[in-house]
Amino acid sequence: MPLYTTDALILRSYALGESDRLVVFLTRDRGKKRGVAKNARQSRRRFGGALEPLTCGRVGYMERERRDLVRIDYVEPTRSPLSATDGEALGYVGYFAELIDEWAPESDPNESLFRLGASMVEAMATGVPIDPLARYFEHWLMRLQGVYEPDDRLSPEARAFLGAARTASPLMVGGLPASARVLRELEGAHRELIARHLEKDLKSARVLREMKSRS
Repeated sequence: MPLYTTDALILRSYALGESDRLVVFLTRDRGKKRGVAKNARQSRRRFGGALEPLTCGRVGYMERERRDLVRIDYVEPTRSPLSATDGEALGYVGYFAELIDEWAPESDPNESLFRLGASMVEAMATGVPIDPLARYFEHWLMRLQGVYEPDDRLSPEARAFLGAARTASPLMVGGLPASARVLRELEGAHRELIARHLEKDLKSARVLREMKSRS
């Protein structure tokens, strides 16, 4: 049973039995995987916070033929959005991770999707404003998946933001011209398009709406 090592992005983890965790992660070169982190719930020393959503790192895992789950040997975190973001931005961690998880097929390499996710972590960790960053992420995710549809109802300002976002890096998003009104307009348009293609409303999107209604 060979040990694979790769750059990966942690998407989700769930309790499994009394001591283990089931982990969903996106690798750079082998697509999305699901694996078991043995004793992760009992020993914080072994994995620590490395299994939190959107943690970037090196993952070592073992995979057997005809087995759906791999066995995660270690995770060496290199970057996390949790250490350098404010409360509002933290609410988007689960949202970004859920969107990637929904669109990433099992064991199908998609380096562009991996790089988009990793760039979000970098931008969040360096303090890029979360509202324009979220609209940037939604736009690029749908473009990569081939489901983005131009909306003639968008204002000229909203279309200008998306045009600039197509040539900007995530680290530059905070400098793009976009008022709060334009960002709300894009948020509504993107959520409508995402729900249409996924045929459901994401749990994390509902959490964000509730969080904003209380602020």
